[in-house]
Amino acid sequence: QVRLVESGGGSVQAGGSLRLSCVASEYTNIRYCMGWFRQAPGKEREAVAEIRSYGTTQYAYANSVKGRFTISQDNAKNTLYLQMNSLKDEDSAMYYCAARPGICVDFGLRYNLWGQGTQVIVSS
Repeated sequence: QVRLVESGGGSVQAGGSLRLSCVASEYTNIRYCMGWFRQAPGKEREAVAEIRSYGTTQYAYANSVKGRFTISQDNAKNTLYLQMNSLKDEDSAMYYCAARPGICVDFGLRYNLWGQGTQVIVSS
């Protein structure tokens, strides 16, 4: 099964930007919906964004990040990205890359493949 490895997390001032990357061990854009999730201490994991770029590209974002975060894929590199702009304190969390077979439906549900996470800390 596909393996996912995230990178790009770090500490940033509020209002700043970070780009997270997730390298997959195999070509994912045909078979999988790919997503980014996050979990802050004491909170439940939440879906941030998802994409399936095969044929008509499907995108979906959590309301809390719309207009600030952009999900994308570089299929030649088997890499998923999350560009995060205008970061806020509440964006601080562990961010996870994930995959689920098939198309992207029911935002954030039925993901069964996960990376190990990358930490994002936003300070004001």
